[in-house]
Amino acid sequence: MNNQLSIAMCQMVTGPSKAENLARAGKMINQACQRNVDMVVLPEVFNCPYQADLFPLYAETYPGPTTDFLSMMAREKGVGIVGGSIIEQSAPGKLYNSSFVFDENGNLIGRHRKIHLFDVDMPGRITFRESDTLSPGNNITLIKFKDITFGLLICYDIRFPELSRALALEGADLLIIPAAFNLTSGPLFWELMMRSRAVDQQVFVAAAAPATNREACYQAWGHSMVVDPWGRIMAIADDREQIVFAELDFSLNRQVRQEVPVLKHRRTDLYNVKYNPVSSIEK
Repeated sequence: MNNQLSIAMCQMVTGPSKAENLARAGKMINQACQRNVDMVVLPEVFNCPYQADLFPLYAETYPGPTTDFLSMMAREKGVGIVGGSIIEQSAPGKLYNSSFVFDENGNLIGRHRKIHLFDVDMPGRITFRESDTLSPGNNITLIKFKDITFGLLICYDIRFPELSRALALEGADLLIIPAAFNLTSGPLFWELMMRSRAVDQQVFVAAAAPATNREACYQAWGHSMVVDPWGRIMAIADDREQIVFAELDFSLNRQVRQEVPVLKHRRTDLYNVKYNPVSSIEK
């Protein structure tokens, strides 16, 4: 197993122009690659506004302009790219919040469609219904890159610990989460969720968020971060546009699991997590 992974998360401002968003993402990927990283991660819905009523207007099939762009950047820079997420239109016409992952040769190696749709009503603070326009994905997604096994989740998926546990049981050493917590949920839950999942599952957690855009209808919290398996924050952004770098050493996973063998100590005679087989690309 490869013990090392150099990762960069591009916390970018997202606006109404898809062309400008892709140009901004390209610029940040270029900047990140000046540090000779192995993988670049973009935020949730990085190519359009995070606004449910607008999702059909920005939706793309695969392959399409955004995934072609991601594949090209991965190939030209020789890096893996977790393409945050985009609004994907499937052949039958359904829309998904989907993350596409490309290896250093520009090949598609995984796709995760957001499983848990963000339908919340917090009176006086925020109301949002992804299900008004989106359909949920139905696959648990595990991907291998440079001999590293990582689980892929999108935003609200992190709130369901059974999903993270399933990924850990299947061998994930890292959880990557493109996410766009808002100014209500961010201060309350962002750091808590990421550190909790790292400790619960004894994995690294890398969460990539958009920067806060004060002109947007939906304002993201930012604060992209990387957490180690002890729950320690390795790197964290504020709410401004920036790139977060971290060097992951996966020998730490083995140390943590040896010293505190949580997975071995589970009482599966009393409780268990049942789940469908994992995949890298949902059909």
